[in-house]
Amino acid sequence: MVLAGVSFPGFVKAQKPEANTGEGRQTVQTLPSDLAKKTDNLNDRFWLYLPDHYAESDETLPLMIYLHGSSRRGRDIEQVKANGIPPLLDQDPDFEFVVASPQALSDFPWQVSWRPDDLILLLDHLLSEYRIDPDRVYLTGLSMGGYGTWATIGKYSERFAAAIPICGGGDPELGEAIGELPVWAFHGDEDYVVPVERSIEMVEAVKAAGGNAQLTRYPGVGHDSFTQTYANPEIYRWLLEQVRKP
Repeated sequence: MVLAGVSFPGFVKAQKPEANTGEGRQTVQTLPSDLAKKTDNLNDRFWLYLPDHYAESDETLPLMIYLHGSSRRGRDIEQVKANGIPPLLDQDPDFEFVVASPQALSDFPWQVSWRPDDLILLLDHLLSEYRIDPDRVYLTGLSMGGYGTWATIGKYSERFAAAIPICGGGDPELGEAIGELPVWAFHGDEDYVVPVERSIEMVEAVKAAGGNAQLTRYPGVGHDSFTQTYANPEIYRWLLEQVRKP
């Protein structure tokens, strides 16, 4: 399956991030110190987006956790807004999801910088502090974040409703553990940073174990397969159709 990138209402091409003035639709939140001490490679600060309609009712909302790529590691939280989903959110007042965008540190090789246990600690914190539907939690990430997505659903597939790893890879031995979790991967077939074979082998491993995974390959596209993916409204419609099974 190949999908061309299309414009998503309210979404624009990412620009160089500006310093947060407090006027953006995302705010920087901080993990409680006792919780932050339990993490291995996570900045205690993260971006949080709440849609305008969050304050208008008592309903629980779906949550998306976004994982950045390797060049955005560290403690400069503004770097997380450089590409992917975060720079798009300030343009959209009523995106359907609550979105958390954490930042990984640089204490591990990039392929394993996203630690699944760290992300579950963050998830549990978000569930306790915000009106989030635990059956509609989605994970996505690009490049290093794609690796983090595969690794996390390989260890904690039961915590998520669906996942979208982009230009990433992982350990095919996790295919069985991912189980029937819906996974939609994306990759450029001329990616020379993370070869498309990394996504192919993960999707095939999940399918071989009886799981539910699909791959969209972009012909002629290199490592930046994420810009057109995150600009595609179909992925958000697809996510919202997925609800965690008992």
